[in-house]
Amino acid sequence: MNLVRAISNQYRRFSSSVRWISPLQLSKVSSKKPDPPTESSTGGLEGRRKTKFISHETAINLIKCERDPQRALEIFNSVSEQKGFNHNSETYSTILHKLALSKKFGAIDAILRQMTYETCKFHEAIFLNLMKHFSKSALHDKVLEMFHAIQLIAREKPSLKAISTCLNLLIEANQVDFARQFLTHSRKKLNLMPNTCIFNILVKHHCKNGDLEFAFEVVKEMKKAKISYPNLITYSTLLDGLCERGRLKEAIELFEEMISKDQILPDVLTYNVLINGFCRGGNVDKARKIMEFMRSNGCSPNVFNYSALINGFCKVGRFEDAEKHFYEMKSLGLKPDKVGYTIIINCFCRIGRMDEAMELLKEMKDRECRADVVTFNVILGGLCREGRLEDALEMLEKLPYEGMHLNKASYRIVLNFLCQKGELKRATNLLDLMLGRGFVPHFATSNDLLVRLCNAGMADDAAMALFGLLDLGFKPEPDSWAILVELISRERKLLSAFQLLDELIY
Repeated sequence: MNLVRAISNQYRRFSSSVRWISPLQLSKVSSKKPDPPTESSTGGLEGRRKTKFISHETAINLIKCERDPQRALEIFNSVSEQKGFNHNSETYSTILHKLALSKKFGAIDAILRQMTYETCKFHEAIFLNLMKHFSKSALHDKVLEMFHAIQLIAREKPSLKAISTCLNLLIEANQVDFARQFLTHSRKKLNLMPNTCIFNILVKHHCKNGDLEFAFEVVKEMKKAKISYPNLITYSTLLDGLCERGRLKEAIELFEEMISKDQILPDVLTYNVLINGFCRGGNVDKARKIMEFMRSNGCSPNVFNYSALINGFCKVGRFEDAEKHFYEMKSLGLKPDKVGYTIIINCFCRIGRMDEAMELLKEMKDRECRADVVTFNVILGGLCREGRLEDALEMLEKLPYEGMHLNKASYRIVLNFLCQKGELKRATNLLDLMLGRGFVPHFATSNDLLVRLCNAGMADDAAMALFGLLDLGFKPEPDSWAILVELISRERKLLSAFQLLDELIY
């Protein structure tokens, strides 16, 4: 911290004496650098201290440490005012990354224009990074623009890595037209000869869209090409596509072809594709045999393989098998992740073994395996089904104070059970808690609660609940209005009735 403070103080002393030029104004400014500020004749040593030279390394550290992108831009511009200082690839890369993180795309464009006049050598990685940021922001035309900037600014032919990155980003975003345009350009202008990586991107695209026949056609082209051949990624992608569509027999045939014909050995991820596929299809015994085959061929199952199998057993109601494999996994020294824990906790909750589920939740905490909202929602559902509503309500109250961000489903699970059990006072208290934290119950649940409160003669609670719901945009069914207005009128609370009618009209 002392070093950062010293660097920041050094920057402030320096920047106070120089003029800042924004990249947005770059085109209006002469490319000639102005002379450094003139030291006053009386400044002496003090003047020299104020204009202490800032190196590239120091400038990079200043930009990285600065949280405000505008201030980072000021640092970038200010250091360039020093006599004898020219930005290099590293300083440009640092400021562009900082601006991209903050989505300051206008400033990025200005910086890139400035780079076209620089004589230093730029690295391709700068543009690959920008391509990824633009893709995240759905600026797909800018992804292509960054690819073309490699040749324009870096003054070098894009590598196969750059081509693969650009194509993959466009395919991932389902920008098929842009991808075709890109491939056409690459073939004509760059003499592109697609390699295995590029073919794999196309295979993934067709599998993702369910066009498996087209995916297999791409593989045929791969085998014809001189610089590519299907690899483990190719086969794993095809296997996943077949399993996703329930074509398990074909998946096994392709798996055997991969091993026997192409001599490609599967890894844990490839096995996991098959295990997941058979578990989704309900054929957990076949999935278990795949894991046994995997082990007998020298590939040790990992946490993900076990979690997939355990989840398969849970889905078909074979809880004893799920529990057996969970403890087998632990006996092998494998540490379950939060997904694995949540799966087995769900098993215990479904068969009413809540104490064991709570013990596993405690075990997660002891092993610093942080449970997420999915885990807690499973626990909340289990507690409610077992009638342990006090425990569920206490968990809802305390978890946010322990750093757990619950979602609306967390509250809805408990509220639904309270309504079903006729615990209306608790339900209204929970509704207050929900609304106070910005969560609105499901439309049907809200109407059901209002009707139940009215039928129980709890007019005041129903009115308060309704007004709270209205503030967050809830619109109850006309029947709910009618029942409540009728109840309030019957109790001669006319002012409340008029207020409700006003809300109904406006």
